[in-house]
Amino acid sequence: MTHPSACKMPDILTVNEGKDRRVGIEIELSGISYDDLVARVTKFFDGEPTLVSRYVTKLETSLGTFTIELDSDPIKELDLADDRLPESIRDIGGQAMEVIDAAAERIVPLEIISPPLAFRKVHEIESLVDDLRQAGALGSREAIYYAFGLQLNPELPDLRPSTLVRYLQAFAGLYEWLKARHQLDISRKLTTYIEPWSTRFTDLLMEDDYAPDQTQLMRDYLETNPSRNRALDLLPLFAHLDTDLLHNYVHDPRVKSRPTLHYRLPDCDIDNVSWRFSNVWNDWVILEQIAANGAELAELRSLYRERRKLSIHNLTHSWQETTTKWLQSKGYV
Repeated sequence: MTHPSACKMPDILTVNEGKDRRVGIEIELSGISYDDLVARVTKFFDGEPTLVSRYVTKLETSLGTFTIELDSDPIKELDLADDRLPESIRDIGGQAMEVIDAAAERIVPLEIISPPLAFRKVHEIESLVDDLRQAGALGSREAIYYAFGLQLNPELPDLRPSTLVRYLQAFAGLYEWLKARHQLDISRKLTTYIEPWSTRFTDLLMEDDYAPDQTQLMRDYLETNPSRNRALDLLPLFAHLDTDLLHNYVHDPRVKSRPTLHYRLPDCDIDNVSWRFSNVWNDWVILEQIAANGAELAELRSLYRERRKLSIHNLTHSWQETTTKWLQSKGYV
């Protein structure tokens, strides 16, 4: 059963030019073979698949081009039938690859990467996740070595520094609450993929008078967060805004320029019947709504700064508890 109406929408659904805001979505999973996953997604979207290279398929659909791949470059690029190899190795290459493939598909996540989708179309992902669960897809909780994620790459309403700051402040205030809701699996908690921002940057960010220009914002962030392993990764956005400045701090070929945020925090718990894509999406929408509401954002910043002080309340209550009660008081949860 699908629930198209389960995904809520923020108030701001367009960018400056009046076009629909879009979001790219990345889903990591296991439990289904690569070929079966391609066939399943192809059928779901009535698409046209093209095998681009080993373990990489492009799927043309009415929504755009999806990519389905094994999330491991060494295995994707491995070719034991290469003419440059000795004949003795090539003779056994087929059997060896079958063993490698069987092992890889059990340990390395398969990944579905969506095209940029209009916010209004994200219910399609909710339905796809339901379909894959029924097909036997597995998520992070299935094994200790799984650390599968569900990542969102939401386009911002505009790229003005003041807009970026509002979104970053909303995320900083909600980080502990979001982590409690979407980091349920121990395998993800033990990885470095989803580190919080440095306290030094967050304290600066949450000041009421923090109003940097683009260059200063980038410098403030990159001085203490020169890594893509953050729960909300800003490096793709910064690569889009000012590649030269980014390269003063970070040289990482995995960073792809995108005019979006890169939300890496949620795990993919796809085989859990109570877990839904819409739960992850709707909590992001709460962040969207707070970022767009100046009064509520100012109140959240004030609570955060108060939390940094030494007091009996702060010693006996976690920031997660404080934000949960605050969100409840505002009618968000």
